[in-house]
Amino acid sequence: MTLESLHTLLAPLFPGLMGVTLLEATPERVRAEMPVRPDLCTAGGILHGGAYMAFADTLGAVGTVMNLASGQTTTTTDSSTKFIAGAQVGTVVTGECVALHRGRRTHVWQTEVRSDKGKLCAVVTQTQLILEPTAP
Repeated sequence: MTLESLHTLLAPLFPGLMGVTLLEATPERVRAEMPVRPDLCTAGGILHGGAYMAFADTLGAVGTVMNLASGQTTTTTDSSTKFIAGAQVGTVVTGECVALHRGRRTHVWQTEVRSDKGKLCAVVTQTQLILEPTAP
């Protein structure tokens, strides 16, 4: 899939609602950015933990999609997030997601989310299950 086709796919879905913009998508690595808007923040003007997780989940899923054969799909089976620092409202976070394992049935991805100043905000590790097409 091309970056343009991925953007078209994601735009009407939850990642599009969050404002996720893909910068790079290869079978080994995905990079993206997301604005820290008030509606994605806690009362203190800090990016909500769920927004970090959803952002990273999107990147890991995109990475897996880049590796799928025709008809295969993917779903997240588990995710672990380490929160390290907050990202302020009005800034942009970037995520870099790399493949730790790309097997026949599962992929494991790790995403580092950084503030616009380059400070590490969160590290997310997730497992994606690869689903085979079902018979009609």
